Amino acid sequence: MLTQPFAEALAEAEKIIAGAPHVACEQDLAEGYDYLAGSIQASLRLAWAYQRDFPYFVQSTGPYTKMGLDNPDTLYFHAYIRDDAEYVVTGRRGTTADLSFQVLKGDYSPVEVPDSLSAFDDRAIDIAADGSFELRFGPGQAGRNYFTLGAGSSMLLVREVYSDWGSERRGTISIRRDDRDPRSGWAPPPADTPALAKRYAVAGKILLSRLRTFLAFPEWFYLKEPVNMMTPPRSTPGGLATQFSSAGHFDLAEDQAMIVTVPAAGAATAPYQGIQLGSMWYVSLDYINHQTSLTADQARIDPDGQLRFVISERDPGVANWLELTGHRRGYVQIRWQRLTRDLTLQDGPQVQVIPFAEVAGRLPYYQRARVSPEQWRARIAARQAAVAERMLG
Repeated sequence: MLTQPFAEALAEAEKIIAGAPHVACEQDLAEGYDYLAGSIQASLRLAWAYQRDFPYFVQSTGPYTKMGLDNPDTLYFHAYIRDDAEYVVTGRRGTTADLSFQVLKGDYSPVEVPDSLSAFDDRAIDIAADGSFELRFGPGQAGRNYFTLGAGSSMLLVREVYSDWGSERRGTISIRRDDRDPRSGWAPPPADTPALAKRYAVAGKILLSRLRTFLAFPEWFYLKEPVNMMTPPRSTPGGLATQFSSAGHFDLAEDQAMIVTVPAAGAATAPYQGIQLGSMWYVSLDYINHQTSLTADQARIDPDGQLRFVISERDPGVANWLELTGHRRGYVQIRWQRLTRDLTLQDGPQVQVIPFAEVAGRLPYYQRARVSPEQWRARIAARQAAVAERMLG
């Protein structure tokens, strides 16, 4: 059977899900199988998108194809490239808080993070008054809007990051090989049976690597840290330009709450600052129908300039509640992007774990932070509408 390698990979993938070390209850397993479904979709898409001579940008992750503690505020795109060819990237800058580019050597695997050969945001490029831009990536000498591909370059990543889901609008982007302009009659050869067999085999390899990698990833960067704490701000692993993060893992009972207090960075320091929760599968929680993430624009900033988030299963009745949605254990991460300076310990979060009954007394501006049930429903409705619009482009 032509699809046999992929079928075998599916069987192995199900064993990986069922045998994951954190699975402790039926909910964990059900979420794992849901995660598997998204991973299957993504693996097939990625295998068919492997077109280095006729590349196009594919959405790397999304609400139904999650991986790698995906940021709810980010649209992720990537295209496969080769280091000996020249590529033209054209687009129009949207109004999102950040737009960044990164060239990778290799791919994520269960034993290593790929090398970042180049990473920058759109401040490093010339953009026309109407928002249009053209970049070139190739073996030539670097210059303005030309970026040299280092040996082994294999993937171009693009991240478009929202801070205000309601008002910001995404841009557009496309890629082509400079010597394969479709207007000149170039086209990829039609697929034949051997090529399709190879793609099914590649999809199986992508699936297994994806699952194994992102079950191992938290061991490198999260689980060795003390529980219910967050690290000081540090440059995000993986070579991302002008991005810092603070990470941690939580273990909270239903009658407990975690209060995370962090200075609001402000647009002059970080146009994007956001916090999110993730499950033990190392993917974001449901950010469409529940408030499991907040940006500085979405959150309430207290009069003293601090952002105070309450992470709990029970509803504390405040605007900056992050819902656990039935998860006792998981991950929490704060990101700052498009930074104008390095962050220090003073820019980072302070964490308290307290009995849920004490939340009101531990929030200095509790009464100002209160929201009614009607206001909360309006917040969720706004999230649902904004994500739907963003997904439709």
